[in-house]
Amino acid sequence: MRKIVIATLGPLLLCQLAQAQSFAGFHTSNYAGIYGVLTNPASAAGTRYKWDVNIIGVDAKAGNTYASVKKSSLINQPNKFIRDRDYFLDTSASSRQYGWGMAEILMPSVLYSIDETQSIAFTWRIRAAANGGNVETPIANFFGIDFPNPRFVGRNYNLDYANVAVHTWNEFGLSYARVIKDDGENRWKAGATLKYLSGIASGYAVANDATFIMNTRRDATISRGTLKVGYNETVDNWENPDYKNFKLFENPGVSLDLGVIYEWRPDGGDGFGDYDSEAWNPDASTYKLRIGASVTDIGGIFYKKAPANADLDLTTGHISPDSLKYRDNEGWQRYYRRVRDYFTPIPTYDGYFMNLPTALHLSGDYNIDGRFFISANAVVGFLSGKKDDSKNYAITQLQVTPHFDIRNFGAYLPMVVNRFGQVDAGVGLRLGPLVIGSASIISNLLRSQLNHADGFLALRVPMISLKKRDGSGGRYGKQLQQIQCAPN
Repeated sequence: MRKIVIATLGPLLLCQLAQAQSFAGFHTSNYAGIYGVLTNPASAAGTRYKWDVNIIGVDAKAGNTYASVKKSSLINQPNKFIRDRDYFLDTSASSRQYGWGMAEILMPSVLYSIDETQSIAFTWRIRAAANGGNVETPIANFFGIDFPNPRFVGRNYNLDYANVAVHTWNEFGLSYARVIKDDGENRWKAGATLKYLSGIASGYAVANDATFIMNTRRDATISRGTLKVGYNETVDNWENPDYKNFKLFENPGVSLDLGVIYEWRPDGGDGFGDYDSEAWNPDASTYKLRIGASVTDIGGIFYKKAPANADLDLTTGHISPDSLKYRDNEGWQRYYRRVRDYFTPIPTYDGYFMNLPTALHLSGDYNIDGRFFISANAVVGFLSGKKDDSKNYAITQLQVTPHFDIRNFGAYLPMVVNRFGQVDAGVGLRLGPLVIGSASIISNLLRSQLNHADGFLALRVPMISLKKRDGSGGRYGKQLQQIQCAPN
């Protein structure tokens, strides 16, 4: 889907920046501000910031389990990539093969603390997600190694379920968070983000219960199987230049994020090293242990299918494998319409509901001395099964991040393992209003071949806040009096 891919990557190109945790490592820092709201809206309550204004933030990640590219070939790209020289396929894996990509731009957004116990936030994000796979390795080899390859003649293949889904959308969020209970030692926070969605482009394809054999290099038989395809009308009516398709109020939908945070503050938080006493709310980091849970992206968008959409019965006695190949300079729509005519249409709906990548986030952050912390985060992606055809899903992963945080500087060392067994180490830096990093850069620098990568960049406004200390020593003793710079 060339047009949908353009819609996915276009925002990144506009920002001059070449899977599932956004802004990994930084997002759970008590200096994360509005970036913490993206994964747990409760983090907005009791924050360090009176104001936190975002200028722009970009996060992108992509990967797969089947193909890897030689790093030297990416640096000095050949005219044609050759298998087993420039790229390699995991042809002997016993597991199924998957691919994914996620990207987002956090547009100008703002967090405002009403007081030390409650906050509101407005966020605007342009987001894109793509998932595909659940393909057994022998089938991936059948299509991935010089298709149609005579060495696979006479072999029976069964494809129970394989899918691909791509989605790009605008998202406007309004968040509210507050401290709901505080007895000095135990502090509870809760928050919610209600999001208005505006769909840009989406599409999906699902192959079910297919059995096929290549009789000769020029003839194949598909004994049974169905292909369900859907994409929205925008794809058929794509405008140039591409940015014209990023309309704010088409294909409406809603979604919801919910979160809760518990902070353990023995002795009222005394003795845990407040190294940012100039902050508007230095009490923000005086916990010993912080535990959070949230569910994000509950909801989705309903799309009307383009007129050319059709679900297909794939059963056919004779078909040339060559006819199923994607031809040079053939647009995605022309390819789909050509292949569609080889098979029998079956009844289908005229619309579909594209589910967002709903996920459960579990987090913990241990305060060593007010500057050094160690956090652990788990993301559990929902919707990765076979129940819904039109969906994206987050990649389940576990992340541990030692980090150092002071007023104008932060350093983060995320270490990640995902559901596919891919293990990574990265680094992130916060330099005043600038945040930059990658959760895989260290491990990828040590590899000769790459099959996944990620990176993020954020720029915020160094804000001015009004504050006053009343000298009472109470937990909420700060009041407005003098002008100082809030942390970033």
